[in-house]
Amino acid sequence: MTLQETFGARLRQAMDTRGPLCVGIDPHPSLLTAWGLNDDVAGLERFTRTTVEALADRVAVLKPQSAFFERFGSRGIAVLEKAVAEARAAGALVLMDAKRGDIGSTMGAYAETYLRKDSPLFSDAVTVSPYLGFGSLRPALDQAVLSGCGVFVLALTSNPEGAEVQRSTAAGGRSLAQVMLDHMAAENAGAQPLGAVGAVVGATLGDAGADLDINGPLLAPGIGAQGATPADLPRVFGAAVRNVVPSVSRGVLKEGPDAAGLRAAAERFADEVRAAVTDA
Repeated sequence: MTLQETFGARLRQAMDTRGPLCVGIDPHPSLLTAWGLNDDVAGLERFTRTTVEALADRVAVLKPQSAFFERFGSRGIAVLEKAVAEARAAGALVLMDAKRGDIGSTMGAYAETYLRKDSPLFSDAVTVSPYLGFGSLRPALDQAVLSGCGVFVLALTSNPEGAEVQRSTAAGGRSLAQVMLDHMAAENAGAQPLGAVGAVVGATLGDAGADLDINGPLLAPGIGAQGATPADLPRVFGAAVRNVVPSVSRGVLKEGPDAAGLRAAAERFADEVRAAVTDA
């Protein structure tokens, strides 16, 4: 595999050319209603198609939230499969927000679902949970290497409940989150320009209180409706801010169903992030 084929290289190129932004595709019932759509498969399909057509040719990353498709069963998954394929064909990197976490052959099956090239849901990257032990992620990490894909590992999430696990003290006095971040750094050692193992770190945390220098991308949910702004990124991420992939969902999606509104909102956030990172 050449450098140009690695996920880290593809992500860096996408961020440099399209702007450092990830837009979530979260067909929440309230958003479907706000768009004048029914909370059914037809509404789901219209919402998803409109978002992909408006943004896939211009944003670096699109991040469909799998749960909002899964709730419609097989028909919802069919909509998701089509969206993933069409978004990738238009040039966006697709990050499947599935947050899978399991052990052994089950984790292997999840890895094949999202990271094997002949899978109907093949994506450029997937989110996973390491809190069954970082080693439980090995099937996904190995499959990602084989396919030139990425894996984004939950580290420091923005939900208040996360702190009781992530901030707890592990052996040696490190926080459990830091233990996971150190594992990620080890996986990415020597990779250029970025490793393929990213961390999920909430943009609403204020001070992350951890060493985020993992030589990999840092997915930062929480921009927009959750209260964080692009200007907050240098304070949260410090010297690693150039590797941040800020994620916006409702802040962009609320401008639909008008495609021009979606594009304008995404462009505005990307410009604000670029300015914040450049000035840091």
